[in-house]
Amino acid sequence: MALKGRAQVTEYIEREKIIAIIRAQSSQALMEVVTALKAGGISCIEVTMTTPGALQILEAVRKNMDDVLFGAGTVLDPETARLCILSGAQFIVTPSLNERVIEMAHRYDVPIIPGALTPTEILRAWENGAAIVKVFPASSLGPSYIRELKGPFPQIKLCPTGGVNLENIGEFLKAGASCVGVGGSLVRKDLIEGKKWHELQDLARRFREAIAS
Repeated sequence: MALKGRAQVTEYIEREKIIAIIRAQSSQALMEVVTALKAGGISCIEVTMTTPGALQILEAVRKNMDDVLFGAGTVLDPETARLCILSGAQFIVTPSLNERVIEMAHRYDVPIIPGALTPTEILRAWENGAAIVKVFPASSLGPSYIRELKGPFPQIKLCPTGGVNLENIGEFLKAGASCVGVGGSLVRKDLIEGKKWHELQDLARRFREAIAS
């Protein structure tokens, strides 16, 4: 997807409202998953660095799929962030707060969504230049935590991740989340292993409908 710079990419993520988090074993499998998600209305994808050969997979799918926004997730250090960006990542997601990773993303004008949980961490991430702050793990505190955070931090864009599903995605967004990160409840392992692409497409469509409603 031909979006340039932090502002454009961040705006697109906020508009889409959902980042699908994928762990795939090959570029072919990832392309099958992404095709199904896109057909269901989801076009913002995070490829985690815990995936074997993640950089090569990211590079391959970026060359073959130009109508999807791809980011790299579970990025732990600035060196990995740089490699992800050079492999085509259009945004960076981290599980925890590392100011050096934020600095590296800024160097390449790529938006970063660092992980944080406490009010102190969340504010620190924002002050250091996070485009959006990933509240992780969101399942432990639920939508009410997002609502409470937006009281003192109305300006901070939040992306709850971890435990977001069809039943609570609407509540997280109503509570003030700018977007959500969704992994296993959307990109289900059984559907991928069974190559049940039509079922995955239908599930993506249901998530999109939950967002719209």
